[in-house]
Amino acid sequence: MVTVFSKNNCVQCKMTKMFLKQHNVSFVEHNIDEQPEFIDHLKAAGFKATPVVKLPNGDAFSGFRPDMLKQLA
Repeated sequence: MVTVFSKNNCVQCKMTKMFLKQHNVSFVEHNIDEQPEFIDHLKAAGFKATPVVKLPNGDAFSGFRPDMLKQLA
């Protein structure tokens, strides 16, 4: 399962989620504005910006990355 860590008013987050929905990729979303318990987890993993997309194989990347997202479609 793909996990998307997002926050409110984040254009790249919206674009990432829209891409996944358009390509019928199931994902779970955690909004760090509404679920701040995930902030420390992301910082500990070295991420400083949203969205953070965690792939089923455990790899993760930050930002709107159509090149990476296409591998899921």
